[in-house]
Amino acid sequence: MTDASMDTAGAPRGKISLTAADARTKRRNAAEKRFRMYGLAAIGTGIFFLVVLLWAILTNGLTAFQQTFIEVPVYLDEAKLDKNGNRDIEDIKKVSTFGYQPLIQQAIFTQVQEQGFETPLEDDGDMKALISASAAAQLRDYVIANPGQIGETIEFRILASSRVDGYFKGRVKREDITRDKNIDSEHLDLIDQMREAGLVEKSFNSEFIFGADASESRPEQAGLGVSMLGSFFMMLVVLALSLPIGVAASIYLEEFAPQNRFTDLIEVNISNLAAVPSIVFGILGLAVFIQFAGLPQSAPLVGGLVLTLMTLPTIIISTRASLKSVPPSIRDAALGVGASKMQAVFHHVLPLAMPGILTGTIIGLAQALGETAPLLLIGMVGYIATNYPEGIAEGFMSPNSAMPAQIYEWAKRADPAYYERAWGGIIILLVFLLTMNIIAIILRRRFERRW
Repeated sequence: MTDASMDTAGAPRGKISLTAADARTKRRNAAEKRFRMYGLAAIGTGIFFLVVLLWAILTNGLTAFQQTFIEVPVYLDEAKLDKNGNRDIEDIKKVSTFGYQPLIQQAIFTQVQEQGFETPLEDDGDMKALISASAAAQLRDYVIANPGQIGETIEFRILASSRVDGYFKGRVKREDITRDKNIDSEHLDLIDQMREAGLVEKSFNSEFIFGADASESRPEQAGLGVSMLGSFFMMLVVLALSLPIGVAASIYLEEFAPQNRFTDLIEVNISNLAAVPSIVFGILGLAVFIQFAGLPQSAPLVGGLVLTLMTLPTIIISTRASLKSVPPSIRDAALGVGASKMQAVFHHVLPLAMPGILTGTIIGLAQALGETAPLLLIGMVGYIATNYPEGIAEGFMSPNSAMPAQIYEWAKRADPAYYERAWGGIIILLVFLLTMNIIAIILRRRFERRW
């Protein structure tokens, strides 16, 4: 017998087959199968919770993009809107929304009577529960813009109240309104008849995307448009400051800075700043930019500066990692043909590191776009800007909110209609974040080089 056929004690071994697995190989194969199963289970669990999250967001938020409207012809009574009859715009502006509210209520009540709806509501004042508090302001704005229409009957499409809208969307139940002071079952019976007659309908609400925030009594009018513009101006500030500063700091630390205790201290602090809670940057911005520098509170400029401080560590770390990923042979080849250190970095290393730099920058911007805590500390809360800024300078300096802060404010309010709008705002915010990540992937593929 040969040595290969003997065991350690000198006894002959059993025959070893190359096709049949022994006990040790079976155990190893079983362990590999279990590991694959654990991995698949982990992926499946992650996908399951992602689907649940997306389902919750979509089912709760998609209804915010629709709103209930009432079609009603309103007679613009000259005796109430222009008592002098001279169509003087200054006299017309003196009529407040309280003067327009009875016109709408009377128009709806007249429409109810003409249609022959069966209802115990016998007064035009009972129609107030059906319409939004913003309807009078809508009517007033139209009359001021078209004073020549006074004395005529104009067809208006006005917002229904949040309770009526909630009833159409299933948010308000008949059994839940017994203790509701804003609406009762008689109003719901009437609104059902108006819906059958085609006087009330639910349609796409563009004001939710392009409108401004509203008071707590008018949730049906609230929109995210002005807050979206505030986030846009903030992101311009963050991009204009964080990208050049972060890339320049990364290039110096990675390519030019000497290795000593001072640079080691800087690197440690940058890593620590990346893990600092965002609310700390909000306190810093409140103390430095508002209290010390005297910049206007709630301005997108201040919000952009605060988010720049928060984003810089992320950009610096990702940029340094991109620069390190470039092979040393690229630097050596550039220096070998006579290029200077700066030429080697900016002409050869930096272009190859650009995909990672752009990806890290956009991910940092996406993270900054979703921050709420630092913005709340500098006053960028909801319902501080009800109109779009008139220019670029005002867009940076005038008080405004941001999308995450606006969503947070809506979630705090008592009316369930605002809770619905908070979910809808999350959908818009996710669309922005998804778009930014898609851009990062496209830029990475566009500038990617292989060696």
